[in-house]
Amino acid sequence: MSIQAGLVGLPNVGKSTLFNALTKSQIPAENYPFCTIDPHMAITQVPDARLDKLQSIYNSQKKIPASVNFVDIAGLVKGAASGEGLGNQFLSHIHGVDLILHVLRCFEDSNIIHESGTIDPIEDYHVIISELMLKDLESVKKRLDRMPKLLRGTTQATEKKALEAEQELLNSVLQALEDGDNKKVRALVTASTAETVPLLTAKDFLIIANIAEDEIGNHDKNPHYQALVKEFGAERVIPISAKIEWELSQLEPEDAKEMMEMLGLQEPGLNTIIKKTYDHLGLITFFTCGPKEAHAWPIEKGLSIRKAAGEIHSDLERGFICAELFNCQDIFDAGSEAGLKDSGKMRKEGQDYEVADGDVVLIRFNV
Repeated sequence: MSIQAGLVGLPNVGKSTLFNALTKSQIPAENYPFCTIDPHMAITQVPDARLDKLQSIYNSQKKIPASVNFVDIAGLVKGAASGEGLGNQFLSHIHGVDLILHVLRCFEDSNIIHESGTIDPIEDYHVIISELMLKDLESVKKRLDRMPKLLRGTTQATEKKALEAEQELLNSVLQALEDGDNKKVRALVTASTAETVPLLTAKDFLIIANIAEDEIGNHDKNPHYQALVKEFGAERVIPISAKIEWELSQLEPEDAKEMMEMLGLQEPGLNTIIKKTYDHLGLITFFTCGPKEAHAWPIEKGLSIRKAAGEIHSDLERGFICAELFNCQDIFDAGSEAGLKDSGKMRKEGQDYEVADGDVVLIRFNV
């Protein structure tokens, strides 16, 4: 499945530097607004030590990790919803992502300009959210204006019921948007079963607190980081130094490890971003393994094995017979596939089996 996370923020907060680190790419990262004009996209691997172990056990020629598409969306400015600073174009790019990564500047540097002249990540966040809400307000009003005509034009009871449910949801969302309550918008859309127009403020999000290089390991003392944690909770806020992460991404693994030890880092902050992006999208991983390749497959939690087989190839879903599977931890404990078979942990499951994180599967099919 294709997973997209969008880096969003005001100009000069470190989005492009972070994107370069995430993807080891070399897009421009200049000290002026709108350096990034088109949304750059790149695929980044999801770190997973289980895949390395499976490749070793199966002696696979190659491994194929799960991946996330990261999109670097150009800096928003106040007035974007009304077209300021190429705003409409940038806001449309946000519609295409599954998760928003708000990159917020938490470092002081007189050499790097800031739109407002003052470092205040909470205010920066609200500037962005206000623009997203204004765009949503426009979308909701347009949809509600069309609703009477749509209701008059349908004769089917089920379709009419669906439209009425959507209308009720949109009226509630409209009130929340007019009240400036973006949290309520997300809550309303999440709780409702009605389908409606995609809303920017309904998307899940993470906060990337871009701190100074000398605050690595001491980010708890950064007042801007503290303010973000108080506002959003520690689980949603990820402290990183985009500059350090970029430097690490340019080094060979051994050199990067040495630099992390000097900085007191257990792993790159980028790994945390990638893992949390994966988790916040409600994804799990299953594996297929053999002598040719060990492959990690991302799927939505709760998917049946038959639907999961379709992520590998449509023929596997269409001609599904059964799945032979076990959890990767079982083979780690057994040490080998032969040991796993002796343990009796390998089993067969039918099409309705719900895939668990870490399952290693072999699909039996006939087309």
